[in-house]
Amino acid sequence: MKTPTELTAAIRERARGQHEHYAGGEERPLAGYLATMATYASLVGALALGARATGRDVPELSTSDVIRCAAATQKLSRLLAKDPVTSPLRAPFTSYEGTAGPAELQEGVRGHGGRKTVGELVTCPFCTGVWVATGFTAGLVYLPRTTRLAIATLTALAGADLLQYGHALLEKAAEG
Repeated sequence: MKTPTELTAAIRERARGQHEHYAGGEERPLAGYLATMATYASLVGALALGARATGRDVPELSTSDVIRCAAATQKLSRLLAKDPVTSPLRAPFTSYEGTAGPAELQEGVRGHGGRKTVGELVTCPFCTGVWVATGFTAGLVYLPRTTRLAIATLTALAGADLLQYGHALLEKAAEG
């Protein structure tokens, strides 16, 4: 029978082997990903326990609520992950590489381990979207009126963006 120290060493060695096999020579911060998942799960658990402890109910959501939340999540995720104005939030984890489209930046991820994990999270609107959607969902439980106002504002902004792109396409078509 193995001692706790031997068991811990065996688990670490097996995890290291799995990481090497998975990564194939590339740097993949699996430990950082595990820490991120644990943080997310802990946050969701704390929000759920807090809701239960304060007697808050899960709100009834309509299809239009979900569609507005999806639009707001997409918009806020892109603002956080790509917008030039929010680049100071990403700067400790990224390096500027150029522009990536209208009002968007291309940034490379810097660092190793946890820093690289955070860099990947904050530059990926899809990854950031999970956290944003969870924030909106928690907001609908804890501060529904304020959250609906934020969702409406971001949805209007997403709609305005579509109109801007449509206008640009029409101008280009008129010129050509």
